[in-house]
Amino acid sequence: MDRLFSQFQPEHYDIQWDLRQAKSNRLIRGTATIRGQHLAAEPIRLHAKDLQIEEATVNGQAVKTSTDNDILTLDNTDEGPAQITIKFSLTLTDAMHGIYPCHYEHQGQKRELYATQFESHHAREAFPCVDEPEAKATFAISILSNEPVVLSNMPVISQRESSEETLTTFEQTPRMSTYLAAFVAGDLQRATTAAKSGVEVNVYATPVQPADSLNWALQHAAQTIDFFNEYFGVPYPLPKSDHVALPDFSSGAMENWGLVTYRETALLADPATASVSTRQYIATVIAHELSHQWFGNLVTMKWWNNLWLNESFATLMEYLATDALHPDWRQWDEFANNEGVAALRRDSIDGVQPVQTDVSSPAEISALFDGAIVYAKGGRLLRMMQLWIGDEAFRAGLKQYFTRFKYSNTTGDDLWDCLSQASGKDVGALMNTWISQPGYPVVYASLDNGELALRQEQFFTGPHQPSDRLWPIPLDANDQRLPEILKEREQRLSPAPDGLLLLNHQNASHFITCYDDTLRARILQAITDGILTPAQRAQYLNEQILLARGGLVASSTLIEALAAFQNESDQTVWEIITLVISDLKKFVDQDEDAEKLLRRLSGKLARPQFERLGWSKHPGEPESDSKLRATIIDCMLYSEDAAAISTARQLYQNTPLAELSADLRPSIIGAAVRYSDQPADIVSQLLEAYQATQSADLRSDIAAGITATRDAEQLARLIGLLTNTDIIRSQDTVHWFVDLLRNRYGREAAWRWMRGQWSWIEQTFASDKSHDYFPRYAAMLLMTRQQLAEYREFFTPLRRDQSLVRAIDMGILDLEGKLDLIDRDKAAVLAALAK
Repeated sequence: MDRLFSQFQPEHYDIQWDLRQAKSNRLIRGTATIRGQHLAAEPIRLHAKDLQIEEATVNGQAVKTSTDNDILTLDNTDEGPAQITIKFSLTLTDAMHGIYPCHYEHQGQKRELYATQFESHHAREAFPCVDEPEAKATFAISILSNEPVVLSNMPVISQRESSEETLTTFEQTPRMSTYLAAFVAGDLQRATTAAKSGVEVNVYATPVQPADSLNWALQHAAQTIDFFNEYFGVPYPLPKSDHVALPDFSSGAMENWGLVTYRETALLADPATASVSTRQYIATVIAHELSHQWFGNLVTMKWWNNLWLNESFATLMEYLATDALHPDWRQWDEFANNEGVAALRRDSIDGVQPVQTDVSSPAEISALFDGAIVYAKGGRLLRMMQLWIGDEAFRAGLKQYFTRFKYSNTTGDDLWDCLSQASGKDVGALMNTWISQPGYPVVYASLDNGELALRQEQFFTGPHQPSDRLWPIPLDANDQRLPEILKEREQRLSPAPDGLLLLNHQNASHFITCYDDTLRARILQAITDGILTPAQRAQYLNEQILLARGGLVASSTLIEALAAFQNESDQTVWEIITLVISDLKKFVDQDEDAEKLLRRLSGKLARPQFERLGWSKHPGEPESDSKLRATIIDCMLYSEDAAAISTARQLYQNTPLAELSADLRPSIIGAAVRYSDQPADIVSQLLEAYQATQSADLRSDIAAGITATRDAEQLARLIGLLTNTDIIRSQDTVHWFVDLLRNRYGREAAWRWMRGQWSWIEQTFASDKSHDYFPRYAAMLLMTRQQLAEYREFFTPLRRDQSLVRAIDMGILDLEGKLDLIDRDKAAVLAALAK
């Protein structure tokens, strides 16, 4: 892709948008004046997509314009300073990028507010610009509208009102990239406070939301700004920090500088309906977006291949900040269970992208936002590096980085240089291999004639090409005699340790270990004896899942390993126990008699904690027990325990939905739906409640529960609603689809729906980052050879779409590897379950 910044470099934008016809005619008019330097004796080129150009001048002279493939060409070849003024208009659509409407209902009336989403390449849909991260400029934004609240990146400096509209003008921004410009206009309520530094902090939501649902986010936004101010040693660079919950929003949140936008479930915590997990999720999302105000906004990557400079750091920082603010949450254990699990699973499939990936087209840029790689793996690699150089050097290096490069653009080497100077270690030598190579290693640890033998090779799950890649691996062993970094393919240590050996014992390095039988037996004994920490117990169990997926251990050994966890009481460990049970489901998916054996195992493991925790919160219990209770009850319901099912159904029948325990509500709804003898009635009741409530949490819980029905007619009914955006918002379509695909009784119909409705999916999601979720999740959840053949037949012609090609290719390998594993291990798994 030809980058426009090389021929025209903007310095300042004056932009006015006129929203007065947005609702009546779906029309927005605008004027953009751009000052900058024209560096080439050729026509000026800007980005503009789906904009109607009404007139244009350069340095006061009218010029002819033409558009082709997102490029607006201005017929002016004069080099030097240029002031470009363009009048334009655009048609408002429900695609959740560019400028778009958000829909909600208030006091029986349908209402709208207007918002923007410009990352990664959608600013060009709202105004002519050089829509590249390196093209930083200042922005002076004004909005003409009749909306009661208008927000942008900076505070308001003036509002000129008339009888029917208001012209709102905002302070000029610092230098920033186009994808960070933003506005929101509509009827919004506000909660406000100030950080210790004096930064004004505001949380906004539509008037239909309870006022106290804004308070949890408000508190955490202020506390997080204070934390980052101290941790980075560089103050938050703007006078305000607004956080807005939008009724329609494709992603989780967006870090627009000074005006962060969120999906409602990622910002609002109604005390009456929000679970412990919801409150913790909101705190981490806020921390993620606020860290971007430094990583990404103050200092920005030069090009999208270095997206990890934004997202990997924000992923690390969301856990670092929330761990500091809530040490009782044990966020680093959650980091391992969330980001570690996601990264290790995705990164083991052949063809996966590296953290740093060259991209050229908008479609390739969209596909770059792989949450398991650029976010999770990248965050995991940065945590590895942070522990390697030490937190003091890490903070010093970040302060130097922000100070040296503020308001400008960087590459990864700029960051490594700052961290190397602060730590005295060659950070680039360690990190460049990790971010540029796809995949990760397995380290084989074995005892051999009194020596410890270590050997590394790339780990794969599923079909793959041979690989001779090597990594510099921080071993982080509990035996200090082992080398700090394993650089060679093989290394030996003499004498071998005669006790417990743990590699990667803080679970921060991005590799897994395959221990021989003797070393593995020592670890299992240490688990039984209570020697290992909860994090180490969870890590060991997760690595066994991966080793089984990769064919390095038999899947039946997972059942044997679970025996060591019969009395496990830690919530984070139980998160991984349930992953083991979930992974074993593929072996019994087509065999109901075999499934009864797995259900029995689930109930046996969960019963001790079920008897301890019960259904109701105990006075003074830790939040971890509240989360664990939900996990344990899920296991008991999966085991088809008659008493648990009866209690869930009684709770559903006797308690209003909004008054059910927020932590247990999805499970209770799911059990009531699954075991109802009147499935049509209960589905109708829940759909009515889904449409009536304004609580995003309650809608999410209803969706999770209602899609558990086993009734074929009701499954067909729900699948038919997937294209009805009056009921299921397009932001939620993927979640409903995945839940229906996960349901064995609805899988085939949901898979058939996706293929039959692909033209609608393309129309609705083709420009959205969620576009590749459909091939990705289909591959994860389909279960038969016939479905693999259908997957190949359907998706292979769609490889022409650059935004889908990697997801399709990896999907085929993922599904093929899963089916090969079932063929190989099913008999032994069923035999182990029968014992």
